Parts: sequence; C-alpha cells; structure tokens
Amino acid sequence: MGTGPSTPRWGGEVSQDTAEFLIGTFVGGKTFPLNSDYWQKLLELPFDLHWPANRVQQACHTFAQNNSSTRHLAKILVHLTWCLQESLSNPDSAASMKAVNASYISSVFLKYSIENLKSENLEDLYLSLDENETVPDNMHKDENIINMVMHAVLSYIGKVDVSPKTYLLHHELLNFMLIAMSTQLLSGPSPGPNDVHPFLDAAMSQESSLVGLVVHKLLLNYISRPRSKSSASYTLMSEENQLGVLKRVGSAAANIVLYPLSYFVNSSVEASRSQLADSSINILLLLIHYRKCILVESVKNSNTSVTSESLLKDETYFAENPYCKALENVRDVEFDRVDIEGNAHSGPVVRLSFASLFDTLGMCLADETAVLLLYALVHGNSDFLEYVLVRTDIDTLLMPLLETLYDASRRTSNQIYMVLIILLILSQDSSFNASIHKLILPSVPWYQERLLHQTSLGSLMVIILIRTVKYNMSKMRDVYLHTNCLAALANMAPHVHRLSSYASQRLVSLFDMLSRKYAKLAEQKNDKMQMSDSDPKDDDKLPEDTSAELHIYTDFLRIVLEILNGILTYALPRNPEVIYAIMHRQEVFQPFRNHPRFNELLENIFSVLDFFNSRMDAQKLDGEWSVEKVLQLININCKFWRGDGMKMFTQLRFTYEQESHPEEFFIPYVWQLVIARSGFSFDPSSINLFPVELPVEVSYAPGEINKDQKMQLNVKDAVESSV
Repeated sequence: MGTGPSTPRWGGEVSQDTAEFLIGTFVGGKTFPLNSDYWQKLLELPFDLHWPANRVQQACHTFAQNNSSTRHLAKILVHLTWCLQESLSNPDSAASMKAVNASYISSVFLKYSIENLKSENLEDLYLSLDENETVPDNMHKDENIINMVMHAVLSYIGKVDVSPKTYLLHHELLNFMLIAMSTQLLSGPSPGPNDVHPFLDAAMSQESSLVGLVVHKLLLNYISRPRSKSSASYTLMSEENQLGVLKRVGSAAANIVLYPLSYFVNSSVEASRSQLADSSINILLLLIHYRKCILVESVKNSNTSVTSESLLKDETYFAENPYCKALENVRDVEFDRVDIEGNAHSGPVVRLSFASLFDTLGMCLADETAVLLLYALVHGNSDFLEYVLVRTDIDTLLMPLLETLYDASRRTSNQIYMVLIILLILSQDSSFNASIHKLILPSVPWYQERLLHQTSLGSLMVIILIRTVKYNMSKMRDVYLHTNCLAALANMAPHVHRLSSYASQRLVSLFDMLSRKYAKLAEQKNDKMQMSDSDPKDDDKLPEDTSAELHIYTDFLRIVLEILNGILTYALPRNPEVIYAIMHRQEVFQPFRNHPRFNELLENIFSVLDFFNSRMDAQKLDGEWSVEKVLQLININCKFWRGDGMKMFTQLRFTYEQESHPEEFFIPYVWQLVIARSGFSFDPSSINLFPVELPVEVSYAPGEINKDQKMQLNVKDAVESSV
C-alpha cells in the first residue's frame, strides 16, 4: 500500500503514536506559537494514518472548538505561505513537501469550518493571529493572512511549471482554492453587498500581471492535461529521497484527510481524464464568474438598514473581475491583431495556442464545463471567436455540440441552453453560415432515425435544431429554448446552400407542427371565450393564459415563415429540395393564406408555388410524376426564376445579449457541476446557493457508466464510496 515508511527530517522513523500526537496536538486546546518547532514536525510528517471517518469528524469538531483560542488555522496558513515562497525560488526543496502537507491539512479543517459556520460572519473562522502573537521580522503583525496566502498560492500556480515533482503541490493548491472559494455555497443565488468571500476577494485584488499568469496556467493545464505517474500513490520526492512522502491510496489520500474531502474523480470516469485539468477548469470558471457586489456610496453612508434581499439592484454595482478581463484578452501565440491594426489591447495579454485550445475543446465538449468555457470564449473573446469562424474544420466543435442537442433527453437543461447560445453566437456571422454548407460529412454515426450520408454540416445543424424544437414542445416546453433555436435558423436562412431533402422536409414539417399547435390554441381560446360569455362566474384567467400562449406561437409561426422567406428570397436557385418540400406539402400553408397575421409572409411562398406549379401543369408528361422528375423540372426552371413579384423583407438577424445579472445563473451552475462531477462534497444543510433537495443532474459522455445518477450531497456517503 503506497511506498515504504518515510524518514522525517528530525531523525528516526515516525511511529503511529507520533503522527497521532502531532495531529491531536493541532486540533487540541494547547496553543503553539508561530515560531515553534512543532510546525516543522507537523509539516514534515509523512501521513500514513488510517482513521475511520467518525474519528476524523471528531477531530474536526474538536479543532473548531479550540481554533478560536489556538488560531492554529491562521498559523498553518502562514506556514503554507512561507513554504510556497521558498518553493518558488527552489521548487525542488523540502519546502515543497511541507507546502503539500500544509495545503492539505488547511483544506480539511478550513472546509469543515466553512460548512459549519453558524452565521455569515466569517470572522468566526479566526483567520488572524492573536494580538499577543510574536511574529518574525519579515512579517507585519497586522498583515492580512488571507491576502498573504492567496498571493502565495496564486503565485505558485501561475509561475511554477507543472512537472512530475510539482504535480502534487499544484493539485493540492487547486483543491485548497476550491475549498477557500466554497464560501459562495453559503450565500444565496443573487450576490448582495452583505456577502463575504474573503479568499475570492483576495484573489480579485491581485496585480493584473499575476492574474494573467494564473489564467494562462489554468488554460495550459486544461490543454496539456497533465497526469500523475501513478494512480495508486503520489510522491513529491523521488524514491531515493523519501523525505515527506505523502501517501495516496486509491482515489483518496490517507484517511486522516479523507473525511470530509473526496476530491478525486471516481474510478468509473474514463482514464483519459486529467484530475489537474478538471480542477483547473473548475477554478477558472469560478474565478471568471465571481461578482463582488458593492453598495453605492450614497446608500452606504446613510443610516438605513439594508439587506441583500430588500436592496434594489440599482443601488449596487459590481466590481470589475480581472480574471474575466484576462480571459477576454487571451491572444493566439501565432497571431495577434495588434500586429496588423496597431491597436494595443487593454489589460494583461495572455498568449496561448488557439489551435491547441480549439482541439482540446473539441475533444471535451461532452462535458458541461467545456461548454461553459467555450461559451465564455466565444462570447467574451473576439479574437478567439474570429479564430473559430475562420477554421475550415469547424465540425470539430459543431459535431459534439449537435450531438449534445440530439441527446437532449440525457442532458441537463442548462447544458442545452448553453449549447444553443453558442450556436446562436456563431450563426450571427455570415461566413460561418455559408461555410457550414460547404463542409460535407461522410456520415453521422450517432444519428439513429435515418442514415445521413454525404450531408452538409449546415443541413445537419438545421435537422438538429428542428429536432430540438420538437423535443422542447413535447418535454420541456421552454419558450426561451424555442426562441434560440428559431433565431439560429433565421440567421442561417439567407445563406442556405443545397439544403438536403431531409432537412427541407423537416423545415416544412416544423411549420406544420407549429401551425397545428396554433390552431389548437386558437380553438381553445374561442371555446373558453364562449364559456366565459355564457357563464360570467367562470374563471376569466383561463382565456388570458391561452391568449398569452397563442401570442407566443403566433410569433414562432411568423419566424418560421421568415426563415422560409429568407431561403426563397435570397437562395432559391441553390435550394431545389426546399422548393420540392414546399410543393409536396403546400396544403399546410393554405389555411393561413388569408390570415391577417401571416398573409404577407405567405405571399412569397405562394408566388413560388404558382411559378413552379404552372411549369408542371405546362409540362406534358407520360405517366406519373416521380420525385426525380419533379426535381429535374425544378432544377431546370430555377434557371428562369427572376423573382418577379417577390416581396423583399428585411433579413431577420438575431443577436445574443447576455442578461444583466448573468452571475445568478452561472455561479450556482458551476458549483453544481463542481459538486456533481469533481467528487467535492459539502454539507447540504449549509448550501444556500441552490436547492439540494433534488438529486444533482449529472451529464455523462456517451458510453460512460452512470453509477451515481442520484447523487446525494452527503459527506459520509462520498467518503465511504471512495474507499
């Protein structure tokens, strides 16, 4: 089990009793000053304890009772800072081993302290030294320990390369950051000025140059996906020098720190996953979506008692997030617009290989965190969006996104929303809309309804978006989802090129499906109106509800007619299959020909029908019309189409605009993913950020075994399942 016994610096083999004594002393009531030799012995201890969960919980409880007087949590954070500072100058020194231990111990007891806070007053964590504490000359007595340790942690992450020797420390520091930022779980979903997140605020206060280094390293970890040499045991030092070896067994550390933490992804997750990459993207997403809510000075200086619940949002503002700004300023190492346009970018510039980032995202988009990162990049980083749009292999990103929509029944609603928003952002570009119809797919293996051979990527996107609308109508019934699907289709319409027969049929059937829903709602409204007229006591709210839904479907039908108009007005000669599909199902348009809300949009459709129907009538044909013969006639007569009498409508162009308070969606969403996917556990009774009564939805990649579908956010269960 692991490696052999380690020899501590102070000589002799460490016995179980010694380890028990040192940990017991840390959690006990006796205070050890900052400069005591005890700390060196504790941090050089090669942990190989195997305590049952109840003992570790008891130790945490004892620690929480005594920390207010001993201030041992603050002191071990100071020692973590010093070890990291020494490791920065010499990564191979023994200080790195001590930093691993300090980080790990700090994480265990800090997490327990956070999730067991009785109030939002984080002063109860006692992360400051006692005023009588003697401090060394290189440290100010009133120095903020949280700022000091966060600067040291971020400096190490940003400046020290990941290698076999530094891997474990990088991993532990990312885990520590996750714990430190978990104060967000205690707050409600809407950030308020009374929320206190000292570690996150300290991270936000760092210099822009360090922020840029951290963002660069987190992205680099995600791209390079470094892995440890062994999944059974991690050692900081080489086998020859076993000083301070921290043993790892299975997917967890020695049992002293197993409870209440369960950081590692369980064994069911595919072997290609990198723990460091997963931790890096989790930390990056939490950092870029944090918003510090601040009271405006006029309210702050008044005597009015203000709570985050009663406070109007126009009385607060959000401080700028430097990590979000750094991600927006990521530039390709091989090209930078400043070289051509001569316009320098504001803020720190992070240089990264866009090609590597593009390829990594393409491989990982089955995972929701990758979708969130892609969204952040295409929405906030204009250079990366431009890079994506000019790639000739855009299918690298689109295919996994479309497969996610195809598999909507097994995905979370949030994941579907994010994928649709990404597609909407991409569809805003005309070159994208044109290029996707030029890229031909030999086959689409995951599409089961029918064989799709030699189908353009554009046709597949139309098919999947329409399929998503139909799924939404039957299952989710979400207006926002409907709108995004139709908006992307509308953006694509004028640029459609040789849409496949199946996609064309689906487009006309979409109109048919929505029209039937519209007719049903109109009939229900009329019936309810008649019932209301005959019985004044009848609930008069029913017609209002039906009217609202009828209005929504009226807009949906108009958008679909706009989509068809866009194709017929700007791309008719290039789309004979669309003409055939409209001719084949022309009866579905007839009931709306004289409808005041739709007749103007149907004029062009009937103009096209009249033109091609007359050509068919004029054609003397022996026998029946076959599909091939009709298409042949359409292709021939497309050459003579001049568009006479066609009414020109302004092209529909939908753009995505982020809501005014996106943090209310992203912060709970990211934390749900962290808890569901990373193995991080937190006391559910302490979580206020999102409801925990229901199982956390977990999306799994195709073929991945779902062993924890009904995940219980329970510390003990998480520990027992990982042993």
